Amino acid sequence: MKKTHYRTLWLSDIHLGNRDCKAEYLLSFLNNITVDTLYLVGDIVDMWQMTKQFRWPKTHNQVMHRLMQMGQEGTRVVYLPGNHDEPIQSYSGMAFGDIEIERQLVHTTAQGKRYLVLHGDQFDGEVTMGKFHAWIGDKGYDLLLFLNREYNRFRSWRKREYWSLAGYIKKHIKGANEAIARYREACCQRAAEMQLDGVICGHIHHPESSMEKGIHYINDGDWVENCSALGEDMEGNLSLIYYLEEMESTNNVTPIKAKASTSKAA
Repeated sequence: MKKTHYRTLWLSDIHLGNRDCKAEYLLSFLNNITVDTLYLVGDIVDMWQMTKQFRWPKTHNQVMHRLMQMGQEGTRVVYLPGNHDEPIQSYSGMAFGDIEIERQLVHTTAQGKRYLVLHGDQFDGEVTMGKFHAWIGDKGYDLLLFLNREYNRFRSWRKREYWSLAGYIKKHIKGANEAIARYREACCQRAAEMQLDGVICGHIHHPESSMEKGIHYINDGDWVENCSALGEDMEGNLSLIYYLEEMESTNNVTPIKAKASTSKAA
């Protein structure tokens, strides 16, 4: 099977170390592509969650190994840390082996369009309504992921494919839609101030490509709910990739299962 090649690929919010990370699907995706430049747009490792409960299944280790391997094979890999991998932010401007660390940067497509690339946690103060509301939102999101987990366990038992119940519920909550709109506006305003064509980000687990007052806003999504990414082809065209949808259309969803049990520590 011929691998799909991308000039550029953006991945964010993988959340390795979190029980809701869809590492099996991501590993399957990574094993079937080649990339010139790979941007890891934050929250790649969920250090927040790992301080509460250490989880590092074999597939999570395989994903990390595959990302490092891509750098060794000639892919330029740039890591732009977010809030869940915040300790890495202090190394901005440095490199660890074949992986560059940057807080934010500007990417120029093959068509000459310039995009601000950053995780997006920089705009939290403009999106949330204070610490209490942020705490409520965090607990509510944990509940959504719990429901998502149990619902898809039932679907798996019925031999049905994965479907993001959490994403569906979130789209139908008025407050969530308002927060997404505020976030989109804040991102686009920053890109406009820098006189750029657009912005590429992650953070809110909501894949989207839209225009906001002449600025192209793209959120590459996540690998907790949506299993999505953003790809640029050799002609400079940008498109969101919904891995499960693409694989289902070819009847070729092949998640790689972990062979070892999960390691846990309270």
